[in-house]
Amino acid sequence: RVAVGGSVASHVGLVAASLPPGAEVLAPTGEFSSVVSPFAVRGDLRTRYVPLDGLADAVRPGTAVVAFSAVQSSDGRVAALDAIRAAAAAHGARTLLDASQSAGWLPLDAGAYDYTVTGGFKFLMCPRGTSFLTVTEEAQETLPVLFPGMAAAEDAWGSVYGPVERLAAEARRFDEPVSFLSYHGAERSLELLAEVGVDAVHTHATALAARFREGLASLGHEAVPGTSAIVAVPGLGGREPDLAAAGVVVSARAGNLRAAFHLYNTDADVDRALDVLAG
Repeated sequence: RVAVGGSVASHVGLVAASLPPGAEVLAPTGEFSSVVSPFAVRGDLRTRYVPLDGLADAVRPGTAVVAFSAVQSSDGRVAALDAIRAAAAAHGARTLLDASQSAGWLPLDAGAYDYTVTGGFKFLMCPRGTSFLTVTEEAQETLPVLFPGMAAAEDAWGSVYGPVERLAAEARRFDEPVSFLSYHGAERSLELLAEVGVDAVHTHATALAARFREGLASLGHEAVPGTSAIVAVPGLGGREPDLAAAGVVVSARAGNLRAAFHLYNTDADVDRALDVLAG
């Protein structure tokens, strides 16, 4: 069920390549580029964008794929996962979930979606150059094999020379040739995350995010509402250099100041960021 690679865009490209001309792809407005660009650049697909909170209601007969992130990169909003899955199922649409901003802190069931794509270098704490694609058994029958090397063969070491004669029977046939050192690091990171447990990380990270939101409110700043581990403050992206100079690493995304909390963060980290913002 799981294929490995080096980027989310490559995995999404497989899904995009599987669609017939004229197929409709539905996505949220402002979705991360890697999730939507592989569909858009084909030129013969119909791409439709709607606000995130209206995504489930926008699925219609003829929608082929609903492509969206569980948690938005720009502002940390969490999608209505159950409603979107139900709407897609009701209209016969496949679901492609990007879990890059959620896997590792938000409990997710990858098996509930036709495809999931995940960059490993965020909350999964893997080195760059690691990414994961999950594909249901039924959806595997529709994906093309675009870059088969020996890793995609049923008998990898028997396929070193000449064309691959028999592809792997499972999702490994979609594997990209990977950066070995990155995956050695990923093995250790994922072991640690599994030991701690995603539920524990969720409790810890969302509590820190709530502390940050409360502190921001006391300073007169209104964060994007919600219970996400990612906190975004509209219009405050210009303060990112001040925080960086003080040793506080956050991001400026779409005009927002974005802070993402994880298992290695503490209350002291939250308070330090608030102190800097308070001047």
